[in-house]
Amino acid sequence: MSAMRFFALTSAALPLALILLTSSFPAAAAGQPAATAKKDVIIEQTDANNSPKQHLDQLFSQLKRERDPEKASGIANEIRMEWNDSGSATVNLLMQWADKAIEEKRNPAALDFLDEAIALKPDYAESWNRRATLNFVMGNYRKSMSDIERVLDLEPRHFGALSGMAAILSNSGNDQLTLKAWERFLDIYPAERTAQEQANTLAEKLAGNRT
Repeated sequence: MSAMRFFALTSAALPLALILLTSSFPAAAAGQPAATAKKDVIIEQTDANNSPKQHLDQLFSQLKRERDPEKASGIANEIRMEWNDSGSATVNLLMQWADKAIEEKRNPAALDFLDEAIALKPDYAESWNRRATLNFVMGNYRKSMSDIERVLDLEPRHFGALSGMAAILSNSGNDQLTLKAWERFLDIYPAERTAQEQANTLAEKLAGNRT
């Protein structure tokens, strides 16, 4: 799995073939790993009285502690579910319309829906992330990176946006910054195997270049 797929893991509308082709932008997009569907994945129960922010904080704390990839994937999926709810019925509807437009390859319409969602609720990180994903797919890397930076301003733990950042930096040939992006990803989601592989490969490459 490439870097682009991670970014896309936060945007469930993007087709799998497109994600594999473009190579990482988390939710960002296509089918979830088969491991996440297993019934034996248990997520630690949280207090139902907690606020959405407290619940999200607890999930991120679990994700950081979890070393089993399957269990971590289940936690990550629950985080994505939390991200997908903007708290606004109108914004949620716009996001659904954007997803449908992406599925139908109506990218200009999808951008319009995402622009409107951002205008209505500029502090909702997932609308920026979804637009970053779409801009990446369309080859608008500068705009995508700008959106990613906004996502990370709003939610520094957004592992999908960090994988998207890694994808863009990798395409630019900047191995050192790409490695830093993956290291930030792994600090949040340490059990993700592909991120581990990406980071290890780059670390070995950079070490070899220094010898």
